[in-house]
Amino acid sequence: MGISINAPELRADADAGEVIARAGTMDVRMATSSGDIEAAQRLRFEVFFEEMGARSVQSVGGARIDKDRFDEVCDHLIVVDHGENGEASQVVGTYRLLMQNVAERTGGFYSANEFDIAPLLERKRDEGPFLELGRSCVHPGYRNRPTIELLWRGILAYADRHGAEVLFGCVSLPGVDPKILRPQLSVLHHHALAPEDWRVRPHAHMRAETNLLAPDAYDAKTAFRALPPLVKGYVRVGCWFSDGAFVDRQFRTTDMLIALPRAQMSPRYKNRLGVGKWRT
Repeated sequence: MGISINAPELRADADAGEVIARAGTMDVRMATSSGDIEAAQRLRFEVFFEEMGARSVQSVGGARIDKDRFDEVCDHLIVVDHGENGEASQVVGTYRLLMQNVAERTGGFYSANEFDIAPLLERKRDEGPFLELGRSCVHPGYRNRPTIELLWRGILAYADRHGAEVLFGCVSLPGVDPKILRPQLSVLHHHALAPEDWRVRPHAHMRAETNLLAPDAYDAKTAFRALPPLVKGYVRVGCWFSDGAFVDRQFRTTDMLIALPRAQMSPRYKNRLGVGKWRT
C-alpha cells in the first residue's frame, strides 16, 4: 500500500505555508494542500512530457500530471504568479525537497537511482544533514533570474528551518546524446567539478563521461550561455558537479549530480539572496 499524499508526519515542513519572499507579482512558499501539489505536478508534466518529450505518462483522475512515490514524502516548494490583479494565480516554478532523516525512513533519496551516493553520504556524515533538491521545474515564460532567485530563497529558507548543511540532487540538461552536449558537459567538468572527496559517479549502465573536450577546444563563455537557466543558477551559487553524467532515456535528459555544502556557497550570492535571514 502506498503512503497517503496527505501524510504530513512523513514530511519535514508540511505545515509551513507562509510566503517566504516576493518579486513583482510572484511569491515563493511551501505547498500546503493536495491542490498545491497537483498544480506543481501539472507544471512538471507540461515541461517534462509536453516540452521535453519524456516517454511515460501518469494520470490521476484524468489529470495530466508527473507523479511518483517520492511526491508522497517530499515537501514541495512552489513559486506562484498572482497576476497583476491577483486573480489569475498559477504555479510557475517548483522544487521537491527531501530531508535526510525523512529519506532514511521512507526508502532513500531519488538521486540514488542514478548515482552512487552511498559513499558520499558515508564520507560526509559529519558535515550535517543532507537536503535533496529534486524535480526542479520552471514554466518556459518564467525562466529568468527573478524566478530562479525566488526558488533559491525558498530552498535556503527551508534549509535554515531544518538545519540542512549540504544541498544536493540531480540536475538535467536536455537530450540524451552526450556528443551534442560536449561543450556544456565539458565546461561543467573543467570549471565546476566537485573536489575529490565530494565527487560521485553515475551508475555504470547509463554513464556518460563529461570530460569530453580539452579546455582549449571550445569557448567556455558560449558553452556556459547554452546551459539551462537552472543549471546556470547552480554554477553561480557555487555548486560542485559530479564526475560523469547519467543518461535518463525515460525523461530524455542527461543528468549530473550537484553538491553544495552551505559553507561553500558563493559569498556574492549569499548577500544577494539574503542568506541567514531565516536562521533561528
